[in-house]
This record gives sequence, structure tokens and C-alpha cells, in this order.
Amino acid sequence: MKYTSTIISLVALVSVGILAFVLLNQNSQIKRISSDAKRIAPSSFRVGYFDLDTLEAHYNYFKDAQTLAKAQESAMNTELTGMESTYQKKIQEWREKGNTMTQAESEQAQQEYQSMQQNLQSRKDALQQELYKKTEDMRTSIRKAIEEYLKEYNKQRTYAFIFAYDPGSYIYYRDTIYNITYDLLDGLNAAYKKKN
Repeated sequence: MKYTSTIISLVALVSVGILAFVLLNQNSQIKRISSDAKRIAPSSFRVGYFDLDTLEAHYNYFKDAQTLAKAQESAMNTELTGMESTYQKKIQEWREKGNTMTQAESEQAQQEYQSMQQNLQSRKDALQQELYKKTEDMRTSIRKAIEEYLKEYNKQRTYAFIFAYDPGSYIYYRDTIYNITYDLLDGLNAAYKKKN
């Protein structure tokens, strides 16, 4: 019992020593991180941005892609309207026969009607999926064209980051001095014109 207080004191002393070592070690790591940050000069960290709405409104590739998507959507709607019209004519024929149809004809008409509805829905789903895939492929292609152009563009300008600004984004302030939208538009449209 007489050594209990001595043992507790020794354990406390060792614990304080370990704690001091850990704190000093962390302090040296913080100093090292701080010195690394100081080596990167603030002037070498540049951020640019482009206005996504302006790009979408004036980038010829994007406008052509939108025109193509609208044409495909219109063709899809035309095809579906044609199918619906054909089916409506058939339904009208059944209505005109009305009570003169036999039980077998009525059952056959019912089956044919269900089949028409299924065909129409499956064709509509297939066309919508095809349109969605083509739209996504175009968006991916446009994004890739922008990224490739920005790689070349940034070789001379050395921005650390280039953001796309969208009014609904979480960027609440932007200094127009870092706006590269019109440089980007000129370059992208020139590159698109060369491809076509």
C-alpha cells in the first residue's frame, strides 16, 4: 500500500511524457505543412471560370446538338402519333360494328386492343430510351470537346482550376476578370468549324 502513490505518480509521469511527445510531433507536422503551403506562391494559384448558360447559347456544337435532339424528338412524336391514329381508326371500326359483333369477334377485338396498347407503350419506351441515350452521348461528346480544348487553352494560361459557372450552382461570387467564357467560345467554335 505504501508504494501505491509512487506507482500512480510514475504512471502519470509516463503518461504526461507520452502526451508531450505526441503533441510535439504533431506540431512539427503542422509546421511542415505550413511551410509547404508557403512555397506555393498565391499568384501561381489561378482560377478561371466560364458561364455555362452563355456557352450553351453560343457554342455551335451545342446548338447543332440541340437542333438534332429536337428533330429526333419530333420524329419520335410523329411516329407515335401515327401509331395512335391507326389504332384509333381500328377502335372506331369496332365501335361502328358495336352490337353486331359476335362473342368471338368481341373477344378477339379485346385481345387486339390490349396488344395495340402494349405495342404503343413498348414503342414509346424504346423511342424515349433511344432519344435519352443519344442526348446523353451528345452531352458527353460536348463535355469531352470542352475538356480537350481547355487542356490546350490552359497550357499558356496556367489556371489551377477552371469551373463552369451555372446560376444555380454554389458559387456566390465571381470576379469577371477571371471570366474566360468568350475566349472559350471563340476557340471552341473555331475547333468545331474545322471538324465540320
